[in-house]
Order: sequence, then structure tokens, then C-alpha cells
Amino acid sequence: MTRTNQKNNIFSARLLPVFITCFVLAFSGCKKKQEEPPPPTPPVKPKVVVHKAISSASPNLLQANQLDFSTKKDPFKPYVAVKTANLAELARQKKAMKTELPIHSYDVSQFKLIGTVVDPKGNKAMVVDPAGKGYVLRLGMTIGKNEGKIIKIFPNGIEVLEQFYDDNNKIRKETIRIPLLRKP
Repeated sequence: MTRTNQKNNIFSARLLPVFITCFVLAFSGCKKKQEEPPPPTPPVKPKVVVHKAISSASPNLLQANQLDFSTKKDPFKPYVAVKTANLAELARQKKAMKTELPIHSYDVSQFKLIGTVVDPKGNKAMVVDPAGKGYVLRLGMTIGKNEGKIIKIFPNGIEVLEQFYDDNNKIRKETIRIPLLRKP
């Protein structure tokens, strides 16, 4: 034999068992086995599970890389609880707050206007309460038990707008005019 033939025979002699082994392994796994199909399973009804509202940050469910927010305040809750009050309660609260100033402890009709000052910066009026104490008033100030707002100051009088709740919890508006006292 020639030298190239000899090399081919050695090469083929070495590779022949490898090819046979691969061939046997490849086709041995391809056998079709007839297996019976498993019996059909009855349909499973889904279970209804009701979860109770628990904190997702409970300490026993936390993993090592999670933070515990169970002790923190909820940032979306308001700081102050908002109470709704009906109109009668609001009127009582206003009445309680009004008694803080002496000008709010008398009725508007009890005040006496003793003088007015006409000024380009704003008119002013001086009134005296039944106790004899004097007050200087400007536009927008409040006076009386119902916190009447001074809407106009004339040289000969002032007008006060009172807003209050009547017995039916409806807002009533009343304009009261206090004339300037004339000395005889």
C-alpha cells in the first residue's frame, strides 16, 4: 500500500467506531413508543379567595432588601381633619368670636355717629357706643353684633350692610343707615 492509503486506513479505522456510536445513539432515541394518553382531568373550579387588608410592609414579610414603612406617616392624609358644620353652627361660632371686641358687642342701631371726615385718601367716621367709648371707622370695617360691614361714609351719615342667618338658615341682607347727630 501506498503511504496515503495507509494514512486513510488508519484515519478511517480510528473514526469508524466513533461514527457507529453516534449513529446508534442518534437513532436509539427516535423510537416511537405507543403510550396511552392520560385520563382527562375534571375541570377545576377556581377558588375565590378573599384577602384581608393588611399592610404590605409587615415585618415578617419583609425581605432583606426591602424597607419598613409601617411606622411612617401617610403623606397623602391631610394634617387636619376637616369637619363639616351646618349653617347654624357657623353662625354660633361667628357670634362667639364677635364678642372679643367691644365694637361687636352692641347692635348697630345703638351706635351714635358724632362726626365724619371727608378725605381724598378715604372718608372716616367717628361713632360712640352706648357705654360712651368712641371708635374711628373706615370703609370695609365691621361693626355690631352681626358684623355689619361699612359700605359708605357720607358727610351726613354712614351705611352699614349686615348679613345674618334667619330662622330658616337663609342669609338675609339688611342695610342700616346711621345719621349724623345734630346739636340743637
